[in-house]
Amino acid sequence: MAEPQRDADPVLITDAARSYEEELAVRKRRYKIMMGMRIPCMILAAAFYQIPWLAVSLLVLSIPLPWMAVLIANDRLPKKAEDVNRYQADRRQIERREHPVIDG
Repeated sequence: MAEPQRDADPVLITDAARSYEEELAVRKRRYKIMMGMRIPCMILAAAFYQIPWLAVSLLVLSIPLPWMAVLIANDRLPKKAEDVNRYQADRRQIERREHPVIDG
């Protein structure tokens, strides 16, 4: 006997959010990236000290980075918006017709 054809995509059986550990790892990675951007900005500002507007711009850019990094790291991640493959039974509905609603 031949087996029925199955979709290649796995079926989603839950709407559960990411685990706390996964979410924390993503937030830590965002924080590290943003804080890692601050050091190069300060080094570049020192390297371009002869061009005052560029040096000041880089310093001004590096000042709010720690504050923004903390805000972004402490923010909850958005829910995943993905097109999921949900399970749909191959069975027919018991009743197909609409039922009247009686307001009482």
